[in-house]
Amino acid sequence: MLANIPNMFRVADLRTKILFTLAVLALYRLGSFIPAPGIDFAAVELLRQNANQGGILAVLSLFSGSALTQFAVFALGIMPYITASIIMQILGVVIPKIEQWQQQGAVGQRKITQWTRYLTIAIAVIQSTSFAFLFHNPSNSITNSGGTGIDLLPNFTPATVSLVVLTLTAGTALLMWMGELITQRGIGNGMSLIIFASVVASFPFQGLAVYEENGTVALIVFILMILFLVAAIVFVEQGQRRIPVSFAKRVVGRKMYGGQNTYIPLKVNQSGVIPIIFASSVLYLPQLLAVTLPWEGFRNWVNDELSRPDSPYYYVIFGALIVGFAYFYTAITFDPAKQADTIRKQGGFIPGIRPGPQTERYLAKVLARITLPGALFILAIALVPSIFMQIMGWGIGGSSGTFGFVGISILIAAGVALETMRQIDSQLTMRNYEGFLK
Repeated sequence: MLANIPNMFRVADLRTKILFTLAVLALYRLGSFIPAPGIDFAAVELLRQNANQGGILAVLSLFSGSALTQFAVFALGIMPYITASIIMQILGVVIPKIEQWQQQGAVGQRKITQWTRYLTIAIAVIQSTSFAFLFHNPSNSITNSGGTGIDLLPNFTPATVSLVVLTLTAGTALLMWMGELITQRGIGNGMSLIIFASVVASFPFQGLAVYEENGTVALIVFILMILFLVAAIVFVEQGQRRIPVSFAKRVVGRKMYGGQNTYIPLKVNQSGVIPIIFASSVLYLPQLLAVTLPWEGFRNWVNDELSRPDSPYYYVIFGALIVGFAYFYTAITFDPAKQADTIRKQGGFIPGIRPGPQTERYLAKVLARITLPGALFILAIALVPSIFMQIMGWGIGGSSGTFGFVGISILIAAGVALETMRQIDSQLTMRNYEGFLK
């Protein structure tokens, strides 16, 4: 595979797309370190230290690539867009107009995308306003776990707050535009690659934290575990159930058509990395509520239970969300009724299964059977590092507070990287070059 890497840069069009994608991601990482105006830099350092202890700040920082703890221009990350996308997909089930858009193809998709952008801006305004008030409160238990006052906005005036809200909202809008640019002119899915850049940026810190607190042996075990998880993810992502489809012969004029055999590839993990992103986004919502609502009891419960990867509540809620979104997204992306109707219209059939309703029921049954192990697999990948850490006796506290979320990071990083490699591989194969994947 490594010998085929130079092939990517031999094709001018592909080389341009890859370099464009890397340039946009570099700009994103640069914006993650440019602070918003009116910020106290000494307080930023205290905030970063508290985020290293785990809890809500660790989760919020994970998906922003540590931009939140820098209170940078891209502090909100791409999560407002992900949250808006989830809301629009759920509304498509209950609002007939949105469901009608979903069935209109490219025209309807443009309308959904436009409304998703509007909703993203609205969510970004709400979140940025909440963070501005949150990080001004020195007595807040979320930002002040050590007992020292943290006030990121010492000059708390309407003009300063408005400027901060405008800056963070504009950063989210710019990031959304950059993601769409990558999708259109680069290689891979732009939004997924931005999340990929965010979570990968935390790997060096997590490895350093493990080394400082537990020594060289722990670091070696940590690296071996990551390699094992990546290999397992790639193995399962490549697995698929192939449903054979035969097409009857047809005589049109003097020519004979059909008579060929093909298959429908159903992946074991049909939904890919989307369930883990959606589940993390939903888990992100109560943490945002905790930092905005004045309920101290709810805030402490979220900080002590829902935001800690060693908590039973975290295991149960996060696991249920992953399995639920795996089935939900699979049902959206693969419709057995539509697929059965397409096969029937093309004159095809599954051997041993009659066309029509029986084919639909058969596809739905097979899809349900392979979705469960796929969902349980990504669930295990997300939770195994936390369980392994407890078995090894590595604590949640200290600078390794974010280590419990490394399973989420690996799953997102490996899934997005594999999907991007597939796109590069297809581009190389189309141009008569040998690809990466065998």
